[in-house]
Amino acid sequence: MEWLKKLGAAIDYIENNLDKEISYDEAARIACCSPCYFQRIFSYVSGVSLSEYIRRRKMTQAAFELQRTEAKVIDIALKYGYSSPTSFNRAFQNVHGITPAAAKSMGSMLQAYPSIQFKVELTGGSGIAYHIAERQPLHIVGIRIPLVWDMEVNLRIVPDFWKGVLQGNQFLEICKLSNQEPNGILGISVYESPKEIYYYIGVATTVSAPAGMYEYEIPAATWVIFESDGRFQEDVQRVFRRFCTEWLPFSGYQYAKLPDIEVYPVCDSRAAHGHSKVWIAIK
Repeated sequence: MEWLKKLGAAIDYIENNLDKEISYDEAARIACCSPCYFQRIFSYVSGVSLSEYIRRRKMTQAAFELQRTEAKVIDIALKYGYSSPTSFNRAFQNVHGITPAAAKSMGSMLQAYPSIQFKVELTGGSGIAYHIAERQPLHIVGIRIPLVWDMEVNLRIVPDFWKGVLQGNQFLEICKLSNQEPNGILGISVYESPKEIYYYIGVATTVSAPAGMYEYEIPAATWVIFESDGRFQEDVQRVFRRFCTEWLPFSGYQYAKLPDIEVYPVCDSRAAHGHSKVWIAIK
């Protein structure tokens, strides 16, 4: 329950500052996690990136003000942090499909995005299968791509990275190195510092990284492991969402803030669905 309260408090901070500068660092501090992890978890739980959520909420409030006040479009643009009318018009049209000027007309069709509320709900009591395992340090070898602070951008980077790797020759080379559990091709999100955030495609192995690859050591940890069958991308997101909203708040554990591991079948570059696992470190 405490975890959901912290997420709720971070949302309250965002809602109270829609017409001010919103600090991702401050929102993450309130949620008691790193900015990178906060953005990632937010996107899994809400189904939308943090930057897109803030944009939608600002444009929702801007639309209300355009219709109920006599304020000029430029004044409302400045209020919600847009110094350029062009950038405000673009953001407004992306959300509502019409220009801010057109929104002032009675009868205009607009979109309203309410504030997200993190709370406990009755969900039908469907089970979520898991087991807990203790593991010694994991030596990871593979290739990687740098990520950025904005999860909206990362949600485009990672699928494109997978697509390129699956179509290239390195995928089979990486698969051949796998000789430790978790067995399979791994997707690993690693936060080293604010300027060093990476997504790895690799394997757990005792082999050193060959030329053109990287290695990373994940310390010994306790892991909760979820297994599922379905489309890989959708299933992984569903697991993270249920972990955050259904499992973690009532488990007595805390998130250990180590890299999260997605486990997929080895050496099948064509597979888009099947049996997958998600390893999340807890304490």
